[in-house]
Amino acid sequence: MRKKTLAVTALGITAVLALAGCAGGSGSGGSTDAAGDSADIRVWLNGTDTPDAARDYLKTTFEADHPGSTLTIEEQSWTGLVDKLTTNLSGSDSPDVVEVGNTQAAAFTSAGAFLDLTDKYEELGGDDLLPGFVDAGSYDGAFYAAPYYSGARLVFYKKDLLANAGLTVPTTLDQYISNGVALAAANPGVSGIYFPGQDWYNALPYIWENGGEIATQDGDTWTSSFSSPESIAGLKQVQEVMTKASVAAKDGNETDPQVPFCEGVVANLSAPSWVKGSILAPADADAPGCPDQEANLGVYALPGMDGGAAHVFAGGSNIAVSANSAHPDLATDALEIMLSDDYQSILGENGLVPAKISLASTLGTDDVAKAIAEAAANSKLTPASPKWADVEASGALQDFFVAVGQGGDVEQLAKALDEKIDGILNS
Repeated sequence: MRKKTLAVTALGITAVLALAGCAGGSGSGGSTDAAGDSADIRVWLNGTDTPDAARDYLKTTFEADHPGSTLTIEEQSWTGLVDKLTTNLSGSDSPDVVEVGNTQAAAFTSAGAFLDLTDKYEELGGDDLLPGFVDAGSYDGAFYAAPYYSGARLVFYKKDLLANAGLTVPTTLDQYISNGVALAAANPGVSGIYFPGQDWYNALPYIWENGGEIATQDGDTWTSSFSSPESIAGLKQVQEVMTKASVAAKDGNETDPQVPFCEGVVANLSAPSWVKGSILAPADADAPGCPDQEANLGVYALPGMDGGAAHVFAGGSNIAVSANSAHPDLATDALEIMLSDDYQSILGENGLVPAKISLASTLGTDDVAKAIAEAAANSKLTPASPKWADVEASGALQDFFVAVGQGGDVEQLAKALDEKIDGILNS
C-alpha cells in the first residue's frame, strides 16, 4: 500500500528464521492438530483496512466450525511490521495467520517463513485468484502466501474546488498536472495535488506512463532504471507536481491522507481505493473522517499520458500461515475462511478489490467501483525480486523523492539511486 518502510533485510529474515528452525518448530509447519484438539488461533491483521464486518465473520465462522477453539485478531501497525514479523515468526509463540504487504511477501516466502500451501492452491481459489498477487506469494515453484485483497490507486477530489476554478475532470496526465498547479495557485495553502515527499508509490505512475521502469532483469542480473530517459521524463513531472501543485511536507509520508483532505487543504488526493472509507468514517470512529463531505467527494482513475487509465501501483496484501504455527491445520482453516466467497464479498462491499477475480462485481456500480475497475486493469507491481524488500528497507526511495521534492537535480539524483539499487538487488 502501499506497504510501509521495511525495517530489516531479506538476508536478516533468512538468518533469523534459519536459527529458529534449528531451535524448534518444523519447516513443514510444526505439529499437526490431532482430532478434537482445540486452540486459540491468532490472526495478525494490519492497520484498519479490514472492515469490522469481515473480522466478525471470520471469528464467528471459525469458532462455529471448531467448537472449543477460539480465534483472536491482533491488529498490527504497518510501521515496523517486517521487523516484528521477523522476530515473532521465528519463535515458539508465533502468530498463526499473518497479513503481509504484497511488496514484502517475497522476503518471507524466500526465507521459509510461511507454510507451503501449494496443495491448497485450487481449494483456495486456483486460477480465480489475482495472478499478480499469486506471483508475489510464490517462490521457487511453491505457493506460500495467498492474495488477500488489492486496491488500485484512485484520485479523490473536492467537486467544489474543481468547479470554482472552472476545471473539469482531467482526461490525460498532463491535464491532471496542470489542473493541480492551477488549483494550488487559486487556493493558497491548498495542495492542488497532495504529494508528500516520501510517497514513492504515487511517483511510479509518472515513470511508467513515460515508458520507464523501476528495474529490469536479465538472467540473474537486475538493473535499476530510474535514470533512463523515459524515467527521467516522468520524474521531472513528479518534481513539477511536488514543487508547484503540492504544499504537503517535502519530507512527509503518505500516512492518513484523509486527515489533510478532511481539513480542507487538499483538492486532489491519489490514494488506495479503501481510503474512501477513511474519508467518510463517522465522527465517532476511532479515526474520524468527514462524512459531511460525501456529496462533495468525487473520484476518478488517474489518467494516462494518452488518455484512459494510467499504470498505477497495485497496493494490497497477501495472507499466509506461519511455518512455526503450533496449529497449522486450524490456521489453514482460518485462512480458507478468509478466502471464501462470503468473506471476500465483505471486503469488496467495503471498497477492497477481492482476492478472487470472479467477485469483482461486489465492488458495486458506483463511481468508486467504476474507477477501481478502470485503474485495476492497468495496475502494476514492484520488481519481483526477493531483495526488493532490501531496497525498501534501505530508505533510498524515500530519500530520493524527498530530494526531488526539495528541487534537487533529477538526473544526478537518479543516477545515484540506480547505483544504490543495483548494489542491493545484485548483492
